[in-house]
Amino acid sequence: MVDRQDDEAFWAPGTVALEDVHRTRDQLVLFPTPSSDPNDPLNWSKPRKYLNFALVSFFVLWTFVQLDIGFTAWGPMQTEIPTLTVGIMNAGAALNYGGLAIGCFFMVPLVHKYGRRPLYIFSCALQFASCIWQAEVDSRGDLEIVVQITIADMFFVHQHATMNGLFVIFQSTGAFLGPVASGYIVKSQGWRWMWWWCVIFFGVTLIAVIFFFEESKYIPVLEGQGIASSSQLLPDPKKDVKDTIQADDDGPPGNALVSGVVINYNIKPKTYRQRMALITKTDESLRPHFLQPLVSLFTFPAVAYAAVTYGTTLAWFAIMTSLQASYMLDPPYNFDEIGVGLMNVAPFVGAVLGFPFGGTFSDKHILWLSKRNGGIYEPEMRLWLALPMVVLGPGSILMFGLGLAYGVHWSLLAVGFGVFGFTLAAISGVALSYLMDCYQDIIGNALVGVIFMRNIISLIVLFVLTPWVNGMGMQNLHILCAVVAFVIYMLPVPLLIWGKDARVATAKSYRKMAEKQIAHRAV
Repeated sequence: MVDRQDDEAFWAPGTVALEDVHRTRDQLVLFPTPSSDPNDPLNWSKPRKYLNFALVSFFVLWTFVQLDIGFTAWGPMQTEIPTLTVGIMNAGAALNYGGLAIGCFFMVPLVHKYGRRPLYIFSCALQFASCIWQAEVDSRGDLEIVVQITIADMFFVHQHATMNGLFVIFQSTGAFLGPVASGYIVKSQGWRWMWWWCVIFFGVTLIAVIFFFEESKYIPVLEGQGIASSSQLLPDPKKDVKDTIQADDDGPPGNALVSGVVINYNIKPKTYRQRMALITKTDESLRPHFLQPLVSLFTFPAVAYAAVTYGTTLAWFAIMTSLQASYMLDPPYNFDEIGVGLMNVAPFVGAVLGFPFGGTFSDKHILWLSKRNGGIYEPEMRLWLALPMVVLGPGSILMFGLGLAYGVHWSLLAVGFGVFGFTLAAISGVALSYLMDCYQDIIGNALVGVIFMRNIISLIVLFVLTPWVNGMGMQNLHILCAVVAFVIYMLPVPLLIWGKDARVATAKSYRKMAEKQIAHRAV
């Protein structure tokens, strides 16, 4: 957590000094500040960080494949099982989201007490089993939250948007390209085989996680036993002293990323067996982790913004996916399962284009704005890149929905779906990074509230979608969705004006909540 100013009333969570503009050359200050412990995940080498993140991302990809491939098989499933109506299948998809919403409340508190690694293994094994049994409820919701916790464990503020953007890209790859592949599988091998392919890949992922995924929960070395003063730190005999202050090429040209932290080589790096320990337990209480998610949702504006934005955006996606999977089987389109799957190529292309906007470019953009602000970074700086979504989001919904209502050529629907894919990737990356930067010390519990709200919104929308379309009509339904999307995508405007004031006003609550999380932790 960033140091408070002398007058606590003016301390805003998330406000940090990223640039030292008083030196001869601009230098980037790392936040969070890494310790001198070589076992601190912030001090891990790039290959170790990227391997961990690659395993997580691969898991995310197959999680969203499993979540979204079912839509392409609706036609064959209705043929084989005539009692399955569109309403029933929408309800089944809604139950998935209900399982995600409930599961995260019960599983994520265990992440804080027992570590990240056991939940990754458990989640992967449970999804492996759920594919075999084609279960309707699984553990994918709690996984999403642990991904953001892992990003906070290993990466710095100026890297959050890039890593969150990569998370969204893998999520989009599973959600968009999964149905493309499943369309061909359903056509050639039958709809049951799309689940067996998931079984195969989840099995591979489970083995990889067991043997290669490291625990990123960091327990500091006891004061006086492992942390030496700067004068006592021993240099690595394999390195020059000048290498103890390292430049990172992740920064923009002209900026040296200086850690200013000397690694204490008196502390022995963990062995492979220690790094792959199944459980990393601390004595912290589980109770705050059950209570804080909903408290944070209604206490902190940044949490509420991320929840409503992320939740409604995924709800629009659920609506589009469900409607194109059912209505495009009929005239004038007469798509088969392959055609339904191929429609998802468009939003995937849009998501790939949206990733740098909400990811890499966002991280470089905040460095530029921080430099203009005297080296001080404010999380609201990320929200400038959310403003184009005010037009792109509602516009894509109208293009897709009205096109479907009037039976226009499928290419226009694909363009609308593609623009929506761009919106989803960009706004998700911005919203998640903004939340993470504002309240990093409670990010796990804050994201439980976000994911809960996201899944509840999708659950409600899918449960009522069939009678909603029948009652309001395709045209009016999408006009209403576009209006709601416009209002929600306008939320960055008041946050840009009053966001810092809100962070100052909630600083005391945030500090108390963060302290409760570590009050019973054995370090």
